[in-house]
Amino acid sequence: MRFGCYVLIFFSFYVCSHEVLVYLKNNKIIERAKQQYGDDSEKLIKLWLKFINKASQENEWRQLHLVNNFFNQHIKYRTDLQLWKKTDYWATPIETLAVGMGDCEDYVIAKYLTLIALGVNEQKIRFMYVRQTTVNEPHMVLIYFNQPNETPFVLDNFNKQLLAATERKDLTPIYSFNGHGLWLAKSKGLGNKVKNSPGVSAWSLMLKRIEQGQLTPINNNFKGIANDVSRF
Repeated sequence: MRFGCYVLIFFSFYVCSHEVLVYLKNNKIIERAKQQYGDDSEKLIKLWLKFINKASQENEWRQLHLVNNFFNQHIKYRTDLQLWKKTDYWATPIETLAVGMGDCEDYVIAKYLTLIALGVNEQKIRFMYVRQTTVNEPHMVLIYFNQPNETPFVLDNFNKQLLAATERKDLTPIYSFNGHGLWLAKSKGLGNKVKNSPGVSAWSLMLKRIEQGQLTPINNNFKGIANDVSRF
């Protein structure tokens, strides 16, 4: 993941639960993923759809835990260079699920859009760039605010337990954002909103690929790796 280049990017796209659900249930995209990534690629996608139907019956707090656990359990960590032969690539959830792998941004994107599909208010969830102090590397997590002025909870693939931000002493917040704008991060609370900056972001490009049903070819070294769905 390339870290510093997104500080002044304006994330202008809005996402609603209806749009996400239309994307999730697009059988043409799922079939295209099967053709692109192999016969086993649709297994985890279909499991995801069943998961969303089941999780929709739960309360919001329970949904957070379920979504965090689902992707932490079923997605294996791989770098963008390993998967896509790119130094920085934001995969769509279909791409991540089809190959069963992704980096920290891909975990966050998949969790974010799944929560929106379940009806969680987008104002409550944000992407957050942090520094993972135990390894001294940039990292991305998803944060959830039950109330605007409360300490958020962290959904992470590094530490898989859902914890309050104040309990994550290993993370130094840098900035957070969602589809409504970009914020400089504070250790607690919402932070200060950054002035909009023109430009095309990795986020908007990823959403455009979702809208158009685009799928990026995977690195040939990883082609043919079957998703391990036996434990599902």
